[in-house]
Amino acid sequence: MAFIGTLRSKMGTWVVVFVFVAIAAFILGDIFSGQSNIMNWGRNTVGEIAGTEISYETYQNVVREREANWYLNTGREPGERDMPGIRQQAWDLLIARNAIEPQYAKLGIEVTDDEEWDMLQGKNVDAGIRQAFTDPQTGQFNAAKVVEYMQQIKTMPATSEPRIRWEIFQRDLRPGRQRIKYENLLIKSSYITKAEAEREYHLQTDVAEVKYVYVPFYAVSDSTVKVTDADLEAYYSKNKEKYKTEEVRSMKYVSVEVIPSATDSAAVTEDLARAVNEFKTAEADSVYASNNTDGTAPYTKYNLGSLPAFIQKEQLVQGNVIGPFLDGQTYKVVKVSRIAKDTVFSARAKHILIKWDDASDAGKAAAKEKARGILKDIKGGADFGQKAREFGSDGTAQRGGDLGWFSTGQMVKPFQDAVFAATKTGVLNDVVETDFGYHIIDVTNTKTNDAYVLATVEREIVASDATTNEAFRKAENFASEVDGLEDFDKKAQAAGLTVLEAKNITAGERRISTLGEARQIVQWLFRDASVGTISQVFEVEGQNVVAIMTSEISKGYKPLSVVKEEIRPAVTNEVKGRSIIEKLNGLKGTLEEVAASFGNDAGVYSSSDLKLSSNSMPTVGFDPIAVGTAFSLEPGKRSKPIAGENGVVLIELQNKTVAPAAQDYAVYKTQLEQGSQNRSSYSIAEAIKDKSDISDKRYKFF
Repeated sequence: MAFIGTLRSKMGTWVVVFVFVAIAAFILGDIFSGQSNIMNWGRNTVGEIAGTEISYETYQNVVREREANWYLNTGREPGERDMPGIRQQAWDLLIARNAIEPQYAKLGIEVTDDEEWDMLQGKNVDAGIRQAFTDPQTGQFNAAKVVEYMQQIKTMPATSEPRIRWEIFQRDLRPGRQRIKYENLLIKSSYITKAEAEREYHLQTDVAEVKYVYVPFYAVSDSTVKVTDADLEAYYSKNKEKYKTEEVRSMKYVSVEVIPSATDSAAVTEDLARAVNEFKTAEADSVYASNNTDGTAPYTKYNLGSLPAFIQKEQLVQGNVIGPFLDGQTYKVVKVSRIAKDTVFSARAKHILIKWDDASDAGKAAAKEKARGILKDIKGGADFGQKAREFGSDGTAQRGGDLGWFSTGQMVKPFQDAVFAATKTGVLNDVVETDFGYHIIDVTNTKTNDAYVLATVEREIVASDATTNEAFRKAENFASEVDGLEDFDKKAQAAGLTVLEAKNITAGERRISTLGEARQIVQWLFRDASVGTISQVFEVEGQNVVAIMTSEISKGYKPLSVVKEEIRPAVTNEVKGRSIIEKLNGLKGTLEEVAASFGNDAGVYSSSDLKLSSNSMPTVGFDPIAVGTAFSLEPGKRSKPIAGENGVVLIELQNKTVAPAAQDYAVYKTQLEQGSQNRSSYSIAEAIKDKSDISDKRYKFF
C-alpha cells in the first residue's frame, strides 16, 4: 500500500503522461490505419455544388441512373468509350438538382398533382405523351389509351422494362415543367421597347457613304516599337475579363514511340515466306486465308476496275501466289484463287476533256471544233499524252489523260457506252459529248467481265515485346535522370527527344494535343503533381510519355505574368496605333494627299453602302468603333484618326441616308425578342452555375 501511495504522490505526472501517450497512440493508429473517417474526410468527395458536398456514392448512383437510361435507349450496356459522356450527364444532372432546382423553391415555383395529371391526360399533354399516343391513321391524340396504359403499368413487375421506363419518364415530368416555368418567368420579363425596335430598324437600314485613309499596323516595324511594362499592365487591367479561367495546369513532355524494328519486320516476312509455300498447296484457299490473316478481307472478288493497286493485271493467273510484299504498314501474300465471269464489265481508257466556255449553241460548237482539231492532230501522229497535258481540263491531264480501269456505272453513260462499245483498242473516230464537255477517247483496254477471287494473308508489322520493353526502358531512364524543369530540356536534348508543351489543361479534359486520349496524364496533373514534378512513364497509344508540370493557375484570372506574351502583340499594335495617329495628326490636305504624305502603306478606300449593323469596313475588316464613328459625323466632316482592330482609320463622311420613320417596327421588335429569348435559356443556366461555386474534383476518380 505504501508503494502504491508513493506512486500516486510522486509519479502521478508520469502516469498521466504515459496514459496520454498510450491513448494518443491508439487514436493515431486508428487514424492512420486508413479506416478512420477523419483521414478519409474529403477523399470520398467528387466535388461541391452550391455548398453541397457531392460524395462518390451519390455521384455513382446518378451515373448508374444514366447507365440504365442508356441501356433503355440503346438496348446495350455502355462501353468504355460511352462512359465519359455518361459521367458528364450525371454531373450536369447533379448541378441541375443542387444548383438550379433550388431556385424554383426560392420563387415558390411548384408543379401540383393536378398539373401532372394535366400533362398526362388533360388539355396540356406533354409532347412525348402526345406523340406516343396519337393514332397514326387519324392523327388524333387518344387520352383513353394513356389511362389504359397507366393501369397496365401498375400490374407489371417493378423490375420490368416498360414500368422502369414509365417511372423514369413520370419522375422527370415535374422538374421539366418547373424548369419551363422558371425560365419563362425570366424570359417573359425581357421586353423590347419601341425605341429599341426603332434603333434596330435604323441599324439595319441607314446607309453611309464614306471615304477613308487606312494604315494597317504592319506599316510600323515591330523592331521600332518599345512596349513598356506600364503598357502591358494598362491593357491587362482594361481587358482582364478576357483572361478569366478555370483551374488549369500546364506541362512539358517527351514521348518515346514504340516503333517496330527491322528485326520485327524481318520476323513478319520470314513468317509469311512460309505462307507462300503453304498457299501453293492449300486445298481450300478461303479457309487457309481466313485462318492465317490479320486482315478483314481474306477472300474477296475483284474486277479490273476494283483491283487493289498492289496487284498488276499480268499477275492475274489462276493459282499464282504473289508476295510477300509491303503495302503500307502491312505485309501481304496474295493467291489468285479463281478466275470467273461477272455481271460487271470493266475497261481502261485515256481521255482529253475540252469544256465549253458557256452552254450556248455557239459555245458548244466552238468547243467541239477545238476537240475535233486536237483529235485530227492525234490521228496524224501527235502524242496523245502530250496533247492531254496541253489541252486537258480535268485532273487527269497531268498523267496524260489516263483514267485507269473503271467498271460499269463509274462513268457517265455517254462516255461508258462509247468505251464499252469499242471492239479494239485505239483512239475513237469522233469526240463524245457529255454534260462535262467533249471527250477525245483512247481505249487502252477493251471491256471485259473477268472477275478475280483473291485469297489474302495479311500480317501487320507490330513491335515485339523486346522492342516495346526497350522503348519503355528508354523513357524510364530519362525520367529517373531528370532533376527539375531546367534539367528536363537539357536531358531531353541529350537523349534525342523532342520536348512538347501542353498548356492550360483543365481537370475535365481527356485528350492532350499530340497524345490523343490521355486521361491518365490529366489525372496525374491534378491529383498528384506540383510544379517541377516528374511523372512516371505513361503508356499512351503506342507511346511512352514522361511529363513535367510547368505551371498551375487557380480558378479566377490568369495573372499578368502568365499572359504577358499572349497580350504583347495586341499591346504592340496599341503602341503602333499611337505612333500612326501622331503622324496622321500632323498631315494636312485631302485624304489622297494625307495618304501620299504618310507613305506607301497608307491607302484611300471608299464604301457607298456602309451600315451600322455590319460592324466592318472594306479592307479594314471588323472595326465597330470606326463604323460607329462614321455614322456620328455630319456630311463633309472628317473624324480624328481611330485605332481599331487591324490598323488606324481616318474617315470622311460623304453622305448619310437616314431611313424614314416607319409606321410599324413590329418586325424588328420580333427579331430582338427572339434573339433575347434564344440566348436567355442558356444564359440563365450559365448564370446560376457561375454563382454556385462549383468545384469539380472528379479527376480524383475518373
